[in-house]
Amino acid sequence: MLSVHTSPLHQPGTGDAGGMNVYIVELAKRLAAIDIEVEIFTRATTAALPPSVELAPGVLVRHVDAGPYEGLAKEELPAQLCAFTHGVMRAWAGHRPGHYDLVHSHYWLSGHVGWLAAERWGVPLVHAMHTMAKVKNAALAAGDTPEPAARVIGEQQIVRAADRLIANTGGEADELVHHYEAARELVAVVHPGVNLDRFRPADGRAAARARLGLPADALIPLFAGRIQPLKAPDILLHAVAHLLEEDPSLRERMVVPVVGGPSGSGLAKPEGLHKLAARLGICDVVRFRPPCAQDELADWYRAASVLVMPSYSESFGLVAIEAQACGTPVVAASVGGLPVAVRDGVSGTLIQGHDPADYARALRPFASEPGRAERMGAAAARHAESFGWDTAAAATADVYAEAMRERRRLRSAHG
Repeated sequence: MLSVHTSPLHQPGTGDAGGMNVYIVELAKRLAAIDIEVEIFTRATTAALPPSVELAPGVLVRHVDAGPYEGLAKEELPAQLCAFTHGVMRAWAGHRPGHYDLVHSHYWLSGHVGWLAAERWGVPLVHAMHTMAKVKNAALAAGDTPEPAARVIGEQQIVRAADRLIANTGGEADELVHHYEAARELVAVVHPGVNLDRFRPADGRAAARARLGLPADALIPLFAGRIQPLKAPDILLHAVAHLLEEDPSLRERMVVPVVGGPSGSGLAKPEGLHKLAARLGICDVVRFRPPCAQDELADWYRAASVLVMPSYSESFGLVAIEAQACGTPVVAASVGGLPVAVRDGVSGTLIQGHDPADYARALRPFASEPGRAERMGAAAARHAESFGWDTAAAATADVYAEAMRERRRLRSAHG
């Protein structure tokens, strides 16, 4: 596996680490459990890490020196792809011929390294986009930066080079065909999973609130994720201001946690969200919290009345599944994979567009109907149960087997 720009060892919610990190870690572990050994190549971001680290039995993370350890933005990484590819080839040279059976690249930067490696080793390339430039550019948040033309061209090249493409949802598969002219028969849909051992209702909302020092009877709409225009945490703050304007008494019993760190174009104005809360006069109800470990994140989900996910673009929306698995309903934008992740009207509410008034309207019943969070939360937990990682790993292994079969068939056909 190749994950150039973000390490599976990094804390999700910091810098460029997010759902893709969780995806790679969980998928690799489950693949190893079904006897598919995985080596994950990622860029070294500190001299303190050894060249390789065992993440789990059968899963090795290899750190490749490519560019300075720190202070390199994702936009500067294309210039380091040659150095990264060199590091991958050096590792390969130390093995017997035929050591690697297949390359699975994640995100377009890795796709370019994967393309070269797969060709050099004569093995299939399976690629997962995770996000696509053309899709992101078609739904930009105000103040967000469009993805560069180099990425668009790079993604088109990878689509042509890959033996198989893995899409998170049927909608993403359609986008690959529509925007990138992918061959429909080469695109496999595999829903990402959720770690159902970690993300579960456990001992319930009251206990989680007690652990986090939150009031037992508060209305708690939660934002969890990277702080950047794409994820639109500002829409939640505007929606909260709407609610308080309509019903000032809510101020006494509302807490709005924003859990995550600045990322992407959000790094340019890391204090922007704090300033917005001050401008809206809601600093007393908003609590900014840094990214946290997965077990603590599960408690934030459990403690919340509802998770709010107003993103402009989401290839899947793992956060929505994690929250639901913890028994918390979701109010989300009806974009990307979120209509698959959230069962509208059952495990949460999907919203067309990004008008804060619509989000306020969806949140209001959680304040006025005492049993709503519990009722929808129970349905949410049931819905999330179908998204286990074992299912995702088995489906991914089938894609690998198919790609390898096809590669063997072509080889024997060409004598």
